[in-house]
Order: sequence, then C-alpha cells, then structure tokens
Amino acid sequence: MIIALTGTPGTGKTTTASLLKDKGYTVVEINKLAKEKGFVEGYDQERNCDVIDVEKVEEYLKKNLFKKKGNIILDGLLSHLIKNVDIVVILRCHPEELKKRLKTKGWSERKISENVEAEALDVILCEAAELHEKKCLFEIDTTHKTVREVAEIVDDIVNGRFNKGKYDIGGIDWSEETFTG
Repeated sequence: MIIALTGTPGTGKTTTASLLKDKGYTVVEINKLAKEKGFVEGYDQERNCDVIDVEKVEEYLKKNLFKKKGNIILDGLLSHLIKNVDIVVILRCHPEELKKRLKTKGWSERKISENVEAEALDVILCEAAELHEKKCLFEIDTTHKTVREVAEIVDDIVNGRFNKGKYDIGGIDWSEETFTG
C-alpha cells in the first residue's frame, strides 16, 4: 500500500515516518529523493525552500517503487500531490501549537506566519481533496498527541483498525478561531 504522509511543516510528518519505518514500513522522503535524483528545479528565495518537479518524482516512483510489496510511506510536504497513492494521511496541528513548534526550528516570523495561515485555511487538505477521492483521505490532529500515538493511528488507518468516520476529513477547522481572536 502506498501512503502519502503530508501536512504543514511542524505537524510531525518526519518523526512519525521514522517510527513507522521501525514498524517495517518503507519510507521515502520526497525532498531527499528529489535532491538525489535531480528533480529540484530551483530555489525559492522568498520561502527558503527547493522547488521540486512533482511530475518527475511521480514518474520515478511509478517506475521504481510503486511495484514493491509492503507498505510505503511517502514522507513530505508535497506527498499529497503524488497521484496513484492508496491513502493520504494529513497531519494537522492547532495553529498556536504549530507556531511554537516552528519557532523552535528557528524559522523566520514570515515563514512561520505563512505556514500557520496555511494550516488554519486547510491548504494541504484542499490540495489533496482536488487530487484524491474523499474515501482515501484521512486527517489526524497531532496537537496533543505523542509521535508514538500518531504513528499508531497511521498504522491503524493503513490496516483498517479504526472507527469509521473517526479520521475522515473535515472534522478539523481552526479558521474561525484563528482569524477572530
């Protein structure tokens, strides 16, 4: 099964993927793969990040990875843009907590603000919903959960061990709270 593990920076994607790797999942870090294979088109000075050719990444994955057996986690901010995945798990975090997490990473106020706003406005969820069927989309609020708890939830989703509807998209909405406070 191919699982896209995505979310705004600071929601816990990479640490969750690391724990899932310990459970036997194959983990592909999209940004690392793009750099290693030459799929970086340039650098966005304003956002301080690489610009990745998602179509080239997807083509590479189709040829080299999607035929593998077992559970494969595509870890990264852009993983929800990869088509032909079985499940998209979107990690979410309350904007106030996200702000704290990004500050500890030493990010600029501008970059923090942009990402907190993106989280509040469901940007990644909206992008994922444009490309994937609703039944394949799940969201997990990581705000008050340990990484181990989040990894267990992802594993439960992948293996069908969860209450139907519990992690369906649309249950998390911070837009009103964030912009009226």
